[in-house]
Amino acid sequence: MRNYGDSCAIAAQASQGAIALIRTSGEQSLELLARVFSRPRALLEAKGNSVVYGWIKNQAGVLIDEALVNVYRSPRSYTGEDGADISCHGGSAAAYAILETLRKTGFKDALPGEFTFRAFLNGKIDLTRSESVMELVSARTKGALEHAVQRLSGALEKEIKTIRDTLLEAVSAAELYLDYPEDETGEELLNTALYRTAAEDALEKLKSLAVSYDRERLYQDGALAVIAGRPNAGKSSLFNALLNEDRSIVTEIPGTTRDWIEAFTSIKGIPLRLADTAGLRDVFPDTDKAEIQGITRSKSLVNEADIILYTVDACAGLCKEDMEFLAGYSENILILVWNKIDHTEAQPAPYEEKKCNAFTVTPVSTVTGKGIEELCDVINDLLMHPFQKKSLSDGLNTCFTGSQAGLGTQRQKEITENVISLLEEALFLMEKNESLDIIAPFLRESLNTLGTITGEVSTADILEKMFSRFCLGK
Repeated sequence: MRNYGDSCAIAAQASQGAIALIRTSGEQSLELLARVFSRPRALLEAKGNSVVYGWIKNQAGVLIDEALVNVYRSPRSYTGEDGADISCHGGSAAAYAILETLRKTGFKDALPGEFTFRAFLNGKIDLTRSESVMELVSARTKGALEHAVQRLSGALEKEIKTIRDTLLEAVSAAELYLDYPEDETGEELLNTALYRTAAEDALEKLKSLAVSYDRERLYQDGALAVIAGRPNAGKSSLFNALLNEDRSIVTEIPGTTRDWIEAFTSIKGIPLRLADTAGLRDVFPDTDKAEIQGITRSKSLVNEADIILYTVDACAGLCKEDMEFLAGYSENILILVWNKIDHTEAQPAPYEEKKCNAFTVTPVSTVTGKGIEELCDVINDLLMHPFQKKSLSDGLNTCFTGSQAGLGTQRQKEITENVISLLEEALFLMEKNESLDIIAPFLRESLNTLGTITGEVSTADILEKMFSRFCLGK
């Protein structure tokens, strides 16, 4: 066990809530805390994973606040060290007064991510689980939470170690042949399949893992969905229907929405920044200046969208302006929302549907709610499959088949892509029947590089950069 000193930090933000939490950790942390605790003997004799009630007092013996102290003993603690979590009354005054007292007692302020860093250095968690801690803190939807918990529970670590074991087989087979050449081992070890098969297997798994990154970032960062269309197409009604609340003003007067408004929602677990825009139409000399500015801003927002929900009044059908807009965004992920089906059963003509370049045409009624759930399914499918443009009838709504343990950070993705490049080079050299002396270094390097994802192989610079992004108390 390494000694990194004794640190303290507010782990649960001091505010007007009922409880604030102050975390301490270090070899002497319990002894230091006992100096300012009203029941020092009870604290020092407490078993790990137990709770002691008492008062925190300053060096002069003045009571600061009553508290519950959760006691942890090495190695059965988050950091792997002795430590304590102090639960005091909420509000900034009590928490910061206790923190100041701890400083004067001998504790130092913990750096961002220090407690998780200690856990990593003491072998409690690997780097993938360390990174998932901040993913968990920043999760905005149930889907994001579930994926972060998956990594925190070790799913990605297990996946990486499985691939690393496969790569180790390839390296071992290559090293064995280099140590025992043909005249000593016979023909069996000459067969490159001993390390080729292992390298190919590892490469296939890594490519599947690399694809998962876009999915995981979608759950963490979310997407911008912009509702666009001509005036009075029902955009604001659609906005309210997807939010399941009345946020946009809805009237039968075209041009009611003069500027775009946005709100946060969740579609099938994906965080969605949903924007309702001003109606898009041709501008004339007598057009209201406020409406012109709203149209300009709406077009700018549409250009930033991850997915466009282009809304059309089914009663009016597709017009020239609609077709021109749709043609201009043929490369974007776009759904043609065929609104107001409660008033008409008319559908876009097949040739119009083909020409509009939408991924799919989805009929809805924002009045009755018909088709809204199906629209959410389509939004989810399209956001989860950004790699190719195809209609739902071609099978777009099939489930994502990537690795269950997805990559959660840019660092993990970059390392994975680097290992893929090394293995592809090694396999290319095998195809060219190059000497194993040339191939083996690529296999060794891929093994070592993969180890940096979990932290089996790490450098001080990587660790400092990664943990500096954490919040205090973690």
